[in-house]
Amino acid sequence: MARDKNTSDNYVRPIQRLLVGLLVLVFLAVFVLWRIDSPRVERMRSHLVDTVVPSFEWALVPVTKFVGMVEGFQSYQRIYDQNQELRRELRQMTAWKEAALQLEQKNAKLLDLNQVRIDPKYTYVTGVVMADSGSPFRQSVILNVGARDGIMDGWATMDGVGLVGRISGVGDNTARVILLTDSNSRLPVTVQPSGQRAILSGDNSGRPPLEFIESPELVRPGDRVISSGDGGVFPPGLLIGQVALGPDRRLRVALSADYERLDYLRVLRTHEGEKIIDPGALIAGQQPITPFVEGPDGTAEEQTTATQGAGGTDG
Repeated sequence: MARDKNTSDNYVRPIQRLLVGLLVLVFLAVFVLWRIDSPRVERMRSHLVDTVVPSFEWALVPVTKFVGMVEGFQSYQRIYDQNQELRRELRQMTAWKEAALQLEQKNAKLLDLNQVRIDPKYTYVTGVVMADSGSPFRQSVILNVGARDGIMDGWATMDGVGLVGRISGVGDNTARVILLTDSNSRLPVTVQPSGQRAILSGDNSGRPPLEFIESPELVRPGDRVISSGDGGVFPPGLLIGQVALGPDRRLRVALSADYERLDYLRVLRTHEGEKIIDPGALIAGQQPITPFVEGPDGTAEEQTTATQGAGGTDG
């Protein structure tokens, strides 16, 4: 099919070519105009700039907006980086806050240890709790003091308030403490003010029960429980806790020591009592036994310790 020679394509292409040629000529003219170094041409250029540039402000609006968007994105990036830096610093400050709280708690416990009053005849060694048993069937902790510090098996341990347990196993640098809550722990106690004697038996719970009470009807919740010193296992008069009525209606002891935060323990040096070798010394008024010595003939004779008095009869 033959093409129509009067179509619009026959007119558009020449016009496009003409416009491109004119645009190239204008650019060349502007280039040449800007390259001529002449005072007259300089005045012409200035007049041309003053006339043309203000009328092209509408053309610069998209460029200005685009530049503003780029600067805005850059500011957002800076804000994001600052936010991330602040988050990192906040995490670091949270860690420092937690460390400060732990140090504050340890400081409070050390102050409690310094302020607690015990019998002046008892000396003590303070140790740091290194680890616990981690078992529901055995309640014990490990201290960082041992035989090198003079620790001996059986000595009592306290925190800042009350009795915690006793030393059961001593190494050169460490010692194990069996807590009062351990199922193997048995401690003679006294309930005040009634003065009733009982046995505090550990059962792996936070409130061990009282057993073998002399007169249970005289014991009331809230009564003070201290060590009795019977058997010589623990020194007498050490605070243990208060009597409480358990869910099973048994009399139990709410321990004064904070078993949830055992950071430092005080080991009381318990000195052994004086051993009595001569049982006769306990009997009042007993005369000393007169010793006998061997005589010249081999027979035992009574040794005379007193001299004859001057009050003998004359003649």
